[in-house]
Amino acid sequence: MPKALVLLAQGCEEIEAVTVIDILRRAGVEVVSAGLDDLPVLASRGVLLLPDTTLDNALEHSYQMVVLPGGQPGTNHLKADARVLKLVRQMAQQGKYVAAICAAPSVLATAGLLDGRKATCYPACLDGFPEVDLQTGAVVEDGKLITSRGPGTAMDFALTLVERLVGKAKRQEVEIGLAR
Repeated sequence: MPKALVLLAQGCEEIEAVTVIDILRRAGVEVVSAGLDDLPVLASRGVLLLPDTTLDNALEHSYQMVVLPGGQPGTNHLKADARVLKLVRQMAQQGKYVAAICAAPSVLATAGLLDGRKATCYPACLDGFPEVDLQTGAVVEDGKLITSRGPGTAMDFALTLVERLVGKAKRQEVEIGLAR
């Protein structure tokens, strides 16, 4: 069974975090949500999220995918955390999936992963990164880097992640179960 790590920072966008966790679990993916510390995560709209573990504990295991929900100030917390930047670089170097939505693609850009690569994000979040080939699609893939625009694209983003980890048939099965 594939395993995905979803990072939860204080002030993350709850729609993006919960949608990804839910859809991946519906597809049979083992999902580990990890907070940057051992506190509950107060998301951007006041929803309290309880991560499965801390990032330090999560880093003791391997994953096929890491997912970064956006939102503010969550994205800024991810960008400021050296462990997160090291993790996304390592995952990319190992040929594993690195996915980010909303403002979180700026974390990938900060880590140097989007230089000369196609990506999308919440409007203006990658404006300070001219080396990124900015696209307007809801979900943009460039190799194993997957980015998405924001809360309104969270379902399409999550379903794309399912397809990459467990295949098109599983994506279709999950979509049918959602009555899409």
